[in-house]
Amino acid sequence: MKKLIFRILGGIVILIVALFVFVSFTWDKKFDAPMPDLKASKDSAIIARGKYLAFGPAHCATCHVSMDKIAEVDGGAIIPLSGGWELDIPPGTFRAPNLTPDMETGIGKFSDGQIARALRHAVKHDGSMLFPFMPFQEMSDDDVIALISFLRSQPAVKHEMKKTELKFLGKALMAFGVMKPDKPKTTPPKFMVPDTTAAYGSYLANTVANCVGCHTDRDLKTGKFIGKPLAGGFQMPADAFSEGYSFITPNLTPDIETGRIAKWDREQFINRFHSGRVYKTSPMPWGFFSRINDTELKALYAYLTSVQPVEKKIDKSVFLPGEKLPPAN
Repeated sequence: MKKLIFRILGGIVILIVALFVFVSFTWDKKFDAPMPDLKASKDSAIIARGKYLAFGPAHCATCHVSMDKIAEVDGGAIIPLSGGWELDIPPGTFRAPNLTPDMETGIGKFSDGQIARALRHAVKHDGSMLFPFMPFQEMSDDDVIALISFLRSQPAVKHEMKKTELKFLGKALMAFGVMKPDKPKTTPPKFMVPDTTAAYGSYLANTVANCVGCHTDRDLKTGKFIGKPLAGGFQMPADAFSEGYSFITPNLTPDIETGRIAKWDREQFINRFHSGRVYKTSPMPWGFFSRINDTELKALYAYLTSVQPVEKKIDKSVFLPGEKLPPAN
């Protein structure tokens, strides 16, 4: 009996060692993806559109500034996107890089095509993967060009950022192919003309502002969506920025009983965005979203009130320091 137990234990140890060795030697994958033929422009209107996206609906500045500057930028300051955001979650510690044109520490050494590929296919200049924090894969060619043009127009800031560091879980997800670069599910449009339609609102919610990314329940270990789109329930535990507060995203579908905005009219919806944040450390980038123009807010409202209603009650969305989040679904 003892021999059998030792054999079983020995087999388990061998499996653990084999798993560790396999992950250690196979996680650092390189990926091939096409390089879009999109070129930066010096046209002031195109640069202005890129700036609007970066400090408005696309909220690039939420992550690509140092953490001690986030509140300042959220409040309206315009500063170079020199990197600094850090997020520690089960797969690893993720850090946002310097996006200014500095040749040593920023994007100055990368081609327009390489930057476009990172946005469109989540593949970096060296072939490694960008983790799924940016939903820009189906962003229109014109908006990708606008963003690149704005990034090129910034002053170069020398700011060396530590690289993202994966923990064993993150490396295992890479090794076993669970985590792969996001890529366009459809052919991205050449351009999207801003208007008040639900179709344009869908573009904003799913491709630019990433409403669906936070207002859909997902597994923090793998990043995979596990809930119905826009029905809320995604838990955001306290982190270095939240001052002890934790959050659960509300249901944004038009379910009349459980949808947060189901009984709002369009004016109430627009006014809520313009009024900014209620909770200082809410993960919702209210400062950036308060800059979204009324045309695009009308489009967002049209889209969110047109999606399939989902009955999902979120009893509480804000948890004070010391309060425990309920068990995850």
